[in-house]
Amino acid sequence: MISQFKKQLLALLLFASGIVIAQDLSLSVGADLVSLYVWRGLNVNNAVNIQPALTLSVSGFSAGFWGSYSIFNYQTENPYSQEIDTWISYTYEFKNGMSIGAIVTDYYYPSSGISWGNFKNYNNADGVGAHTIETGLIINGPNSVPLNISGYINVYDDAGFNTYFQADYLFSVTDVSLDFFVGAAGGSEENPGYYGVENFNVINIGLKAAKSIKITEDYSLPLSTTFILNPNSNIAYFVFALTF
Repeated sequence: MISQFKKQLLALLLFASGIVIAQDLSLSVGADLVSLYVWRGLNVNNAVNIQPALTLSVSGFSAGFWGSYSIFNYQTENPYSQEIDTWISYTYEFKNGMSIGAIVTDYYYPSSGISWGNFKNYNNADGVGAHTIETGLIINGPNSVPLNISGYINVYDDAGFNTYFQADYLFSVTDVSLDFFVGAAGGSEENPGYYGVENFNVINIGLKAAKSIKITEDYSLPLSTTFILNPNSNIAYFVFALTF
């Protein structure tokens, strides 16, 4: 009798947990159209890109795919003209709006000509693999301090174990959301080409301005412009983006 009761209680708990997870489960699909693909102060490819995204979230956990594809044919010669990132993260949010998150990202470039199933490391005798894996820590400040700090390190298929750090200050003017950011790479003598530096250098300073344009009563189109300066290479970019 007691054993049967335990089974019924366990079944009830599992059922209740399933309801909670189902209520907390969300799936989002979207895409950005950008005039130029600039990442962490680096010009990844000099073309208009479409950047699709698919994200599944539940109880603080998120996982998904993000990609970037240059539209013009001449970019097929660029090994970074096609990108697929697979990622998983966990974020814990505090009552005051502060949050701490950890993320693992797998970077893969189909246009590099290396097959997706090649998971060899940088020191493999047959050559490098197709996947660079990065881990990161993201700390978002409380509502009273709109400052976000993040740090990332490559942990697989990068001889230099390159690192990147960024601080973002968020504010707004009228109906325009603004993000002032400063990013730096730790540098690497073993693989300086990854961020273009052998030592610690600031490589990404900029300001992003975003707002939504009302199209109909039920739909607004988000757009943004971002000015980016790489002090190390002394090159600036100005990027326009639409989000769907």
